[in-house]
Amino acid sequence: MDPRLSRFGRFLFPLALLLLHGSVLFQVRALDVEVRDEDNKTCLYAKMMVNISIKYETEANTYKTVAFMLPTALRYDGSTCGNESSGPILAVEFGEEHSWVISFAEKADAYQGMIYFTYNTNDTEVFPDAKRIGLITISTNYPQQPIKLNTVYSCRSMEAIQSDNVVQEIWDVTLQAFLDEGSQSNIETVCDQDIVVTTASPAPMSPRVYAATDTTKETPTTPEPPLPPLPTLVPVEQPATGSYSLHNNSGACLLATMGLQLNISQKVPLIINFNPNTTVASGSCGDQMSVLTLTDGRSRVDFVFTVKNTTIERFSLTEVNITVIESRNVTLNAANRSLEAWVASVGSSYMCRKEETLTVTPGYKMNIFDLKVQPFDVKDSQYATAEECKSSDLLFIIPIVVGVVVGLLLIAAFVCFMVGRRKEHSAYQAV
Repeated sequence: MDPRLSRFGRFLFPLALLLLHGSVLFQVRALDVEVRDEDNKTCLYAKMMVNISIKYETEANTYKTVAFMLPTALRYDGSTCGNESSGPILAVEFGEEHSWVISFAEKADAYQGMIYFTYNTNDTEVFPDAKRIGLITISTNYPQQPIKLNTVYSCRSMEAIQSDNVVQEIWDVTLQAFLDEGSQSNIETVCDQDIVVTTASPAPMSPRVYAATDTTKETPTTPEPPLPPLPTLVPVEQPATGSYSLHNNSGACLLATMGLQLNISQKVPLIINFNPNTTVASGSCGDQMSVLTLTDGRSRVDFVFTVKNTTIERFSLTEVNITVIESRNVTLNAANRSLEAWVASVGSSYMCRKEETLTVTPGYKMNIFDLKVQPFDVKDSQYATAEECKSSDLLFIIPIVVGVVVGLLLIAAFVCFMVGRRKEHSAYQAV
């Protein structure tokens, strides 16, 4: 294979088999991959979440449902950076001739992908009694509209794309093809679903380019209502504590309780408190990686938890992504993919009573209050025994202990002084 793939190990596909109703469900968790050319330059970067559901007919003329996660044995032999006549391709092959391929083409000053999904109904483990036997391929454009060259396509909202009997749900997308000199752009094209408007809904808009550092604005063809202003940097109270959860077929699979505050000093200073009454939790649960996304209006934070396989399996927060849509022309973004925070044993929860500050980048910080989280191995939708953060209680106990010790020393010194004075006074009287 000519290109080199980096970070493709972040596909997490533990094997599972589950009966549902009406479709086969392929669950792709946290795809994070780069395709590089022979010069080690990145030509395609893709990070996204994908669910694929397939409705198929059985030999008994009924519809049967099987759901499973993709196996760990994946092949990338068809991935390439392309050539002068064709664009980059990311190809993922698995199982008995199943494949998911996205191929990109350049169109004037824009680019667009085409997804080709092939499934094999002759795979009896997945389709035990399918009426139609053989390879079936569907195709669809993605993104749905062309994206301007040298910009990153971003879409945190879920897009459901249907082709024949296949529905692909794609979300948490960061995508760029045809990278200039292998470098990812800092200018984003944001999907329409991520543009939150609280006034009357305007006419449908085509994707536009947003950038925190780009002052060039596209002139819309029709007037659009302005977005309400974000809060400025003024003293604010501590955010309310909210409880959030994710669920799968077995019940709650991720639990989180926290007060969340964003402190952004880059570009326009902002302090944003997440309101638990309006914050929406989404994401995914896995055996090795779980993702919690909290969205409150135009502010979103992605928490990525991973498991480290040691003698005792331990989980930690390893990645945080912040996105704030400041206006129609400016989207603020920050990410830290090298964190090692909130560490606890798998099967336990992590708790921290004190205020914590996580630095995402020098200009983007998060203040966390009253934290309790369990991203793995949740039982009966309840938190397990908590492992507390270091010095969670000591911050309160140490000043008290120091004060008591200092007080006792002062009292002891005073008593010694008084006793010494009394003895000295008695000696004078004796003389």
